Amino acid sequence: MAVEVDKKSGAEALRETRTYGKFRCHNPSCMGRLQPAAGDKTVKCPLCSMEFRVHWIRPDFPRIRGPVWETNKKLAMEAMNRKPSEKTKTSKKKRGAGHGAE
Repeated sequence: MAVEVDKKSGAEALRETRTYGKFRCHNPSCMGRLQPAAGDKTVKCPLCSMEFRVHWIRPDFPRIRGPVWETNKKLAMEAMNRKPSEKTKTSKKKRGAGHGAE
């Protein structure tokens, strides 16, 4: 039986996919890839505009500390202000569907 030299173990294959200096957005509906410049204290997602505080473990190894509350609260409030028009449309549909059997 021949020994396969090019075959890699699971750990070796995972090592090649590691991305140091990058991380994913913590917004569950986004999950965009973020790459802060070296030494940046915050990074903003280009897809969903959420902003996160960054901690540098090493000069080339950032980690998310948490959200920038002011920015993310503003985004949440804007999203909530857009919702009432959608909410009234769905609530009217729900009300009309249940009362037809009386």
